[in-house]
Amino acid sequence: MLQLLSHSSRQPLTRREALRAGFLGMGGLGAGQLALADLLRLQAEGGAAKKDAAVILLFVHGGPSHLETYDMKPQAAAEIRGPFLPIPTKVAGMEICEHLPKQASLADKFTLIRSVCHDEADHFAGHRRFLSGYGKLKPGFGYESAYPQVGAVVTRMLGGKRAGLPPALAVGGVVVNGPDYAAGVSEGFWSGMYRVPIINGGLRDASLSLEAARMADRRRLAQDFDRLRRDVDTSGVMDVTDAFNRQAVEILTTGKAQKAFDLSQEDPRLVEKYGDGYGREVLTARRLVEAGISFVTVRAPGSGPNTAAYDWDDHAVNWDLRTAMIARLPKFDQVVSTLIEDLFARGLDKRVLLIVTGEFGRTPRLEFRDGRIGRDHWPGAMSILISGGNMPMGQVIGATDHIGATPSQRKLDPHDLLATIYRHLGIDHRALVEDQFGRPISLTMGQPIKELF
Repeated sequence: MLQLLSHSSRQPLTRREALRAGFLGMGGLGAGQLALADLLRLQAEGGAAKKDAAVILLFVHGGPSHLETYDMKPQAAAEIRGPFLPIPTKVAGMEICEHLPKQASLADKFTLIRSVCHDEADHFAGHRRFLSGYGKLKPGFGYESAYPQVGAVVTRMLGGKRAGLPPALAVGGVVVNGPDYAAGVSEGFWSGMYRVPIINGGLRDASLSLEAARMADRRRLAQDFDRLRRDVDTSGVMDVTDAFNRQAVEILTTGKAQKAFDLSQEDPRLVEKYGDGYGREVLTARRLVEAGISFVTVRAPGSGPNTAAYDWDDHAVNWDLRTAMIARLPKFDQVVSTLIEDLFARGLDKRVLLIVTGEFGRTPRLEFRDGRIGRDHWPGAMSILISGGNMPMGQVIGATDHIGATPSQRKLDPHDLLATIYRHLGIDHRALVEDQFGRPISLTMGQPIKELF
């Protein structure tokens, strides 16, 4: 089922806002902002003409424990170090969890960042802070970001590189309150036309059997209704609706998206290697960036056999962390390692940057409840895996203290990771954009992580 979603029905635009959104979308950046020529010049100076650069964000919603994955503390006390042991990797001095052996065998093809931290311990505040740089809640919404998240930035700043394909897309990423949210899609204070479309379940028979003449008839009928509605529209909402309608028609009629979602074109052995469930969605994400989409977000669920876990929110009150990790890590190991190998085998590592992360880490000290162990939310430290992007691999950037509580070396902020993403994609991370009050806001307040360039 294809879901092309906006906030137009929940956040009506004034005509002035709609005109401003249209002007900005055509290249005018408004008072107090960089002029388009200046933006292009800055992008060129930063090596930004990367027409084919792309990012896959594999988002591990719930906050994966760094102490049970990529930043283990085997010398700490038992209530700190947890139930698992570290194993060596292909990179000397880099150790990761014993339940990630496939990733350990190709550690020269990824880099670990162990020192990103921030200040938001709630899940969706963490989403907002991590994926926009800012943690502020959008007024009137239970979890949405008041600032544009990375996918919306890509949608607005890059536009479509390929007809029939959106600049950014979320695949199977719904994690809360219905089918209208995924990591990184929120448009914040921008027009809803910049919200990232969400696709759940692929493009199964999505108008595939509709004849061209019948499609044309339906489009003409829709245009007649649109003209009638515009006569009475006073909110500017139609601008947003039109943008999504145009995008939906392009996706359904050009065939490029249909082809990208058609896994039957892949070697069956590779499809089997990715596995079912979100393995299929991750393979689809690779096909989408290969087809020309600049940013794809997909979710890594935290479920598995013999556990009640459905995400990575490993409180002892929810379920047992040890049981959940044993259930989920083999699948996670398989999917991540297969994607990394696939990107490198195809040469996509030169232009596609993979980022595997959640919204925060977990507390250094274990929780104990009714025979279960767990860890609470902890934005003070987290681990992030990145691969590709034509960046130096086989590194460990930063470090945490002896219990994994806070960065002890190379403290980094989500703004720095966002600046890194934007530089890779050819977006000037220093650009200013207007908020809903006309105030200039920096896309990021960080700097690209120098070890990666």
